[in-house]
Amino acid sequence: GGSIRGASTLSQQVSKNLFLWSGRSYLRKGLEAWFTMLIELLWSKERILEVYLNSVEWDEGVFGAQAAAQHHFRTNASALSVQQASYLAAVLPNPREWSASHPSSYVSRRAGWIRQQMRQLGGDEYLQGLNSSRRW
Repeated sequence: GGSIRGASTLSQQVSKNLFLWSGRSYLRKGLEAWFTMLIELLWSKERILEVYLNSVEWDEGVFGAQAAAQHHFRTNASALSVQQASYLAAVLPNPREWSASHPSSYVSRRAGWIRQQMRQLGGDEYLQGLNSSRRW
């Protein structure tokens, strides 16, 4: 059989990345549940996403969206093209195995699907609306 991969919400991943250690134990899972509950009570979904994007490891020793943009595309995160941003998003399930700057055909297909979803949400207008509604 194949390996089983756990499915964690962004809130769970943020609590693990910020407050806990890697590894599996009942204690860590219990603490993760507690921190996740606090995060979801205190932070907006937009804030959770922002913290996730700025704490996740995008490559070996590359943490945060700004570092990932510099590492993969030699640019600031705020200057990423839609295509570059979609490649970064496409590698998030496994950024240490997949490359945003040298994408496999699988990563390219995922990035294309992500761009399609972005267009269906309203593209740049949707993102600008999110930007103007920030509460932090």
